[in-house]
Amino acid sequence: MKKLAIIGSGDLGQQIAWHATSDKQYQVVGFYDDFAGKGHLCNGIPVLGKIEDVESDFGNGEFDELLLAIGYKHFNERMRIFNELKKVAPFGRLIHSSAYVDPSAILGQGVIVYPGCVIDMKVHLQDNVLLNAGVVIAHDSVIGAHSFISPGVKVAGFVSVGNCVSLGIGTCVIDNLHLVDFVRTGAGAVVTENLTEPGLYLGIPARYKKA
Repeated sequence: MKKLAIIGSGDLGQQIAWHATSDKQYQVVGFYDDFAGKGHLCNGIPVLGKIEDVESDFGNGEFDELLLAIGYKHFNERMRIFNELKKVAPFGRLIHSSAYVDPSAILGQGVIVYPGCVIDMKVHLQDNVLLNAGVVIAHDSVIGAHSFISPGVKVAGFVSVGNCVSLGIGTCVIDNLHLVDFVRTGAGAVVTENLTEPGLYLGIPARYKKA
């Protein structure tokens, strides 16, 4: 079993650690976190150090693969840290055993797929995408790098979702649409047309609310 280290020891990191361990996919050896002291225990798992320690610890065999646990409120950091660390250590993938992933789907580095998800034919999840519980991504759709897809989201076929997109819980996106980078949707939004400007969209149908 490979040894996993997680960037970020907060709620998201602990959730990822739980699924990785309970689904028997990794031995989680610890967290790296710039805001927690070395040796601090999070649900019994230690903080190994700060992000600057990742390269040397990987060289010393402390872990085999990384996953990133920085959420949708910090997209710029989520993207920056991933792009920096992929140069010094490999990112793994965590695909829960209860998820369906079609053999034709393409999954990038650092992808995390929670329980009950469906990833259909020819879907492409780019690097560092997280699908929370019960997400459905239909055929031929692309989810851009670093995007964070909340529980119960449904994305229809031939949809192109940009980088650093946050789709709120229960969002539905109809087929053949494009969502630009840094789009955010609120809970239960229904997207029925292209979203061409970054910012927050709310309602049924989803309408631009604010940057």
